[in-house]
Amino acid sequence: MITPLYAVSDVHGHRTAMRAALRDAGLASEDGRWTGGEARLWFLGDYVDRGPDGIGVIDDIRQLAEDAAAEGGHVGALLGNHEAQLLAAHRFRDQPVPGWDEPGGFLGAWRRWGGLQADLDRLSADHRAWIGGLPAMAVEDGYLLVHSDTDAYLRYGSAVGEINTRVMLELAGDDPEAFLYFAGVLSDRGPFYGSDGERRARHMLRELGAGHIVHGHTTLQNLFGLPSEQVTEPIRHAGGLATAIDGGAYKGGKILVARLTPLPAPVH
Repeated sequence: MITPLYAVSDVHGHRTAMRAALRDAGLASEDGRWTGGEARLWFLGDYVDRGPDGIGVIDDIRQLAEDAAAEGGHVGALLGNHEAQLLAAHRFRDQPVPGWDEPGGFLGAWRRWGGLQADLDRLSADHRAWIGGLPAMAVEDGYLLVHSDTDAYLRYGSAVGEINTRVMLELAGDDPEAFLYFAGVLSDRGPFYGSDGERRARHMLRELGAGHIVHGHTTLQNLFGLPSEQVTEPIRHAGGLATAIDGGAYKGGKILVARLTPLPAPVH
């Protein structure tokens, strides 16, 4: 029997809203404990920054994963660009990065991108280790789950396992110039829109053996020009080959819990 599959993205520190969304989907209690039984839930990155309690969001996800495993379910989490940027702010602080005209280095950039000092202050060695072990992507029921709406992931390989291994190595790097390039890959967006979007989405799916891309990173407000009050559900694009699920919580939108129906076969 195939168990239910859900995806959530871009919580951005909105812990209370995340708990409410998961409760409404039958996956968690009001206090953030797992109630989803054998269901599977994937978080697609960007847990921190822009909202009041990014570290609390991470703590909730880790607790949900532990609870779900005990009940035969599964909670997984992917790496978002904001987790990489938080690690960079901690690791490199305000040291200059050659060739990058950014006041305050990674620390200054992280603050400009919505970093909150409270998240940095509470970022423990245990949190850093957890972030450092996050994969970049996963395939479940024919869906390619990623954070960013980009095919730039393919710069790091042509198979899911290969890409995840390379991304974890890059995430552990101590060269700020190399990390800047890596952060740029994770932050890329846009290839799946416009006249060439369907072709590029299809190419990525063929390379990685999946049938449909599910991503966050770009809000539905920005992607489709929607006002926040009209953001109520995920939207398909790229000729039906991709689904965007970032409801723009930090813009006053919703945290969307997407229920994913199994796909029959990978794209050919």
